[in-house]
Amino acid sequence: MSGGDERSEGLFSYVSCEPRVPANHPLRAIRAIVDEALEVLSADFDGLYSRIGRPSIPPEKLLRALLLQAFYSIRSERQLMEQMDYNLLFRWFVGLAMDAPIWDVTVFTKNRERLLAGDVAAKFLSAIISQTRVHSLLSDDHFSVDGTLIEAWASVKSFRPKDEGGPGDDDDGGAVASQGEQAATPTDRNAGRDFRGEKRSNATHASTTDPDARLFKKARGQAAKLCHMAHVLMENRNGLVVDTILTHATGTAEREAALTMLGRMDGRHRITLGADKNYDTAAFVAALREMGVTPHVAQNNTNRRSAIDGRTTRHPGYGLSQKIRKRIEEVFGWAKTCGTMRKTRHRGQDRVGWSFTLTAAAYNLIRLPKLLAAV
Repeated sequence: MSGGDERSEGLFSYVSCEPRVPANHPLRAIRAIVDEALEVLSADFDGLYSRIGRPSIPPEKLLRALLLQAFYSIRSERQLMEQMDYNLLFRWFVGLAMDAPIWDVTVFTKNRERLLAGDVAAKFLSAIISQTRVHSLLSDDHFSVDGTLIEAWASVKSFRPKDEGGPGDDDDGGAVASQGEQAATPTDRNAGRDFRGEKRSNATHASTTDPDARLFKKARGQAAKLCHMAHVLMENRNGLVVDTILTHATGTAEREAALTMLGRMDGRHRITLGADKNYDTAAFVAALREMGVTPHVAQNNTNRRSAIDGRTTRHPGYGLSQKIRKRIEEVFGWAKTCGTMRKTRHRGQDRVGWSFTLTAAAYNLIRLPKLLAAV
């Protein structure tokens, strides 16, 4: 006998979100790690909020919601709020009851700015890797570093001469671009610009949309784009992210960022650092050795003599570092595809850097349940 196609709606519901989430769902293990890290940050959260006034969105719930945005590739806060309204799994992970109202997207975004001001993303990443069970998965001796380009939320048409009043700082690491576009009247909302014959560089031009973005191209023959440069320091045992930083996109940014991240490692002893050919310069290798870091840098013998000689390459650990360092591309691949960081949704170096660090923490959280289960 076929059942009737009738809507069954009741006036009251006594169902909790908890029993609707399977016991073996991956988010259960992730939620336990997240809650432990948020407990460590409770004192930092107290310092971000006033003691008077109306209660705002709890920072713990706000951060869990932002993690869901990275886990499930949700491209905007507006869509995140929409899904949280009807998705029981999202409500359970964030900590909202079945009948709890969803926050207004504008209020949600403004409260996110509090977390940015408190540098919560970096502290959250540190709180995750500092947990005893997680720290045991990390290597204390072997690390890798690399950088990638994050396309800015700005059009190349916003890249205008600085003497026209556009904001931006001087920079000597820019790329020069020359393109032809259809001209249009300045009153058009998306007016075209004719760049034919015009030389544009970061020294003379800046984006009026995102002044922190820089015109840069990764290699010859590729198009120059407005972008930021994100950097990751990865431990080599399980390929987990231990530090991140976001800089202007320049030709020397990768090496400068690597030294910055190594310099802020606590209690560091002698370690090895794997890196690609872009890091093979005499100054960078000398700086690593001065810091007590063995430079497992890929040799660049294209047009000059490599700064890495037989003192380093003769050891079997050098070849192993060269093999493992390529796993750092998995971090960038996940961040750009699943974490929606290929083209950032934010403007300004602080916001883009905060978002990238939180996405790197989400990458660790995605991988940790399987790694912990295998121990």
